[in-house]
Amino acid sequence: MAREIVLDTETTGFEPHLGHRLVELACLEIEDYLPTGRSFHVYIDPCRDMPPEAERVHGLSAAFLTGKPKFEDPEVSHAFLDFVGDAPIIAHNASFDRAFVNWELNVCGRGEIPEHRWIDTLALARQRFPGMHNSLDALCKRFKISLSEREKHGALIDARLLAAVYLELKGGRARTLELTSSVAVQAVSVARAGSYGARPRPLPFRSTDAERERHASFIRDVVKNDALWKKHGL
Repeated sequence: MAREIVLDTETTGFEPHLGHRLVELACLEIEDYLPTGRSFHVYIDPCRDMPPEAERVHGLSAAFLTGKPKFEDPEVSHAFLDFVGDAPIIAHNASFDRAFVNWELNVCGRGEIPEHRWIDTLALARQRFPGMHNSLDALCKRFKISLSEREKHGALIDARLLAAVYLELKGGRARTLELTSSVAVQAVSVARAGSYGARPRPLPFRSTDAERERHASFIRDVVKNDALWKKHGL
């Protein structure tokens, strides 16, 4: 099976080399374009202040994050790498998430995740919808994916939305229909392979003599035209 990881992050800003840090990291596992239900999610203490403009985006305050595990703690860095394994990583505007994840990995002495392992859904969307607005919100609206559960940006909810968008970009409902058709064809094949005897011709009557007599009376006295019934031997 093809295993992939959908990833999203929240940060204190835009540039890790200027001291901005990760504050939330979420990953969802998919196999063969279907979510498995396995996920990794953690809030991270950035050990710095939270700029007001960043807090307005994701709603995570310095007070809320203080005391949360740091990225270098094993429950974050080790657990994250164990969860991801060697699977490709799917992210929207992947260069942003990759820069922060690799910066944090370098800070705690872990190796970077190379660029070739990252799949950028923004690039995929631009190929499919050139010249259009291709933010995650815009793609959700285009694919009719509900945004009702999201009040602010959050890594876990955005990873769920991104997984749905990625499925659509890779074929979406068409893949579901293909799977359904395959199952249906298999079911028909099994039915045809069953060991049923030959169907008798003509089929025996399921009605009684009295029921057939009442039917004949109805045709004669009410319908008053039995040509059609005689044509089919009824």
